[in-house]
Amino acid sequence: MHDLDELAAFASVMESGSLTASARELGVAKSTLSRRISQLEERLGQPLLRRQANRLLPTEAGTLFLAYSHQILRLAEQSQRALEDLRAEVSGELTVQVHNAFARGWFAQQMEDFVAHHPGVRLNLHTCHTPPAAPQDDALCVWLGAVDECGLRQETLGYMRRGLYAHPDYLRRHGVPQHPRDLAEHAWVDLLGTSEHGVTLHHAREGEWDLTLPPSRLRVDQYMLHIDAIARGGGLGILPHWMAEKRLQHHPGSLAPCLAEWAPSSLPITLLYPFGRLPRKSVTLLEQIRQTVPESWRLHSRIPPERVFTLD
Repeated sequence: MHDLDELAAFASVMESGSLTASARELGVAKSTLSRRISQLEERLGQPLLRRQANRLLPTEAGTLFLAYSHQILRLAEQSQRALEDLRAEVSGELTVQVHNAFARGWFAQQMEDFVAHHPGVRLNLHTCHTPPAAPQDDALCVWLGAVDECGLRQETLGYMRRGLYAHPDYLRRHGVPQHPRDLAEHAWVDLLGTSEHGVTLHHAREGEWDLTLPPSRLRVDQYMLHIDAIARGGGLGILPHWMAEKRLQHHPGSLAPCLAEWAPSSLPITLLYPFGRLPRKSVTLLEQIRQTVPESWRLHSRIPPERVFTLD
């Protein structure tokens, strides 16, 4: 078993070429440093350094052993950090950014649970309409939809499947569309202009249909406003099935699916966080988010299988 102090002494002298400089860097006496290297050489059974003029130069064995010394010292440091993280409390200030679609329900509950389980944490939760464009310290983000390269690690948690919805009264007054071409005759509620350039719907047997929609007379910038406008009879719109089902649990009969066999592509749910070593509070929250993702999101297909609904 190698002594870490001896390895550190050897690696330092290899870099500086001077016992005096390395002793000053490590904060030990020159004689102590020399003794550690001699003990290491004795343990290995061959010299690692040779003196030439006023410098210490590596032997062939010293050059070979230096790489292993660095690896051992690096592993020792990593293991020490891991143990310190395990011992450390989850505490301090933590900032989380979240797509406005997650402002209520699952994500809000996870944040409340996290704070309840870790009294030392101060959590700042911000809803946002655009994903991060650049790294922001140790802030985390949960985003719905595609994300461009922004200098953050991107981890896909799953996909949110979507469909077309309207209020049942709206469909009774204006008729139920039987094919995507019929949507041109209906009022449309748009979210952040996401459908103003057209929508592609997918069918399990008939393939794709590129749809050009009439201009939306009502455009909103939040999913909550979007689902409210559709549920009040403002027209048809595209909603994540998960959100629509949650709405129907609390307000039965407020939404009805239409063209259930046709569906737009699913939206990726992305977890964004900085590269590198993260503080324990961030690692703990990331793991909680991963473990509590709803099962319906974990399916990896962007295009949902055929769904069949009926309008009562």
